[in-house]
Amino acid sequence: MSSKLKFGLLLPHFGEHASVEKCLAGARRAEAYGFDSVWARDHLVFKPHPGEGSDNSHIESLLLLSAVAALTERIYLGTAMTICHRHPIHLAQAFAGLSAISNGRVIMGLGLGGFPHEFAAAGRPSGLQDRANLARLNIEICRRLWAGENLSHQTDYFEFANVALKPTPTEHIPIYVGGSTPASCRRAVELGDGWMPARINFATFGARIEYLHKLCQQAGKPMVRTAVMPFTTVGKDQQSALQGIDVTGLIHEAHNFSTWVRPASGKFSTPEDIAGVILAGSPAEIVRQSRTYEESGADHIVYDLRLRFRDWYEQIDLLGNDVLPALRRE
Repeated sequence: MSSKLKFGLLLPHFGEHASVEKCLAGARRAEAYGFDSVWARDHLVFKPHPGEGSDNSHIESLLLLSAVAALTERIYLGTAMTICHRHPIHLAQAFAGLSAISNGRVIMGLGLGGFPHEFAAAGRPSGLQDRANLARLNIEICRRLWAGENLSHQTDYFEFANVALKPTPTEHIPIYVGGSTPASCRRAVELGDGWMPARINFATFGARIEYLHKLCQQAGKPMVRTAVMPFTTVGKDQQSALQGIDVTGLIHEAHNFSTWVRPASGKFSTPEDIAGVILAGSPAEIVRQSRTYEESGADHIVYDLRLRFRDWYEQIDLLGNDVLPALRRE
């Protein structure tokens, strides 16, 4: 069965293996293999998540994607996720510029963020409702400036008058709303073109897809696009692929996501309970797990290789030589 999935890679621009050379060479290699997209995370004051080590290296995402754009021709450039602490005029201008540099090959993923210290550093409030308000304003203001409006705005968050943007984006910039909660689905249908959680278990992903269909039907809109970014590690078998990876930590971390669908026991306790959070195994097993996401309703899988950035090129080769052709084969 041939897959209609699109395929992406998260670039190694953060942590101990952060490297401009690896990002640029890897993006060119991904394009040669037929990947559809490459993606970058967004942080102002980067602090690694548990399990990511202690190295706080972080190459700024939009600058990096601009460099990638100049060295590639076809592959799309995405952010997973742009955090809503920028001023919306700056955000709109930066993405319009990236659109011009890349000839329209841009996807804006935008999320609420989860680190209060970054909002404090930017002088923004960090409460959940404030972040949701900031995300809404960023999307609304960007869209109006991209459309060529002369815009004035006054709220508790921003104030400006008679602002117009030029150049405007070369092509429509799709906005994928980040998050794994029902609220993120509602924002995606109301404000976005797509919905994109990062790691999420299959059971929750399937439930969210059903919810999105219901929301879109109620709103009289076509179904939004759906993307997902699971941890991915490819080896000769599952044991080798998971060697050195803290699966127990991932199981424990799942309890931080209070809206996820839980197993019958009510507690995440086995690797099967978090299936989908990490795709691990031989190329054939990655194919099977990718098909599970597709059958659940995913349009786009971004393979997050951060647990294997030390083997960056090898992992791209395994995906490019063995996984993508198997998924795309008639």
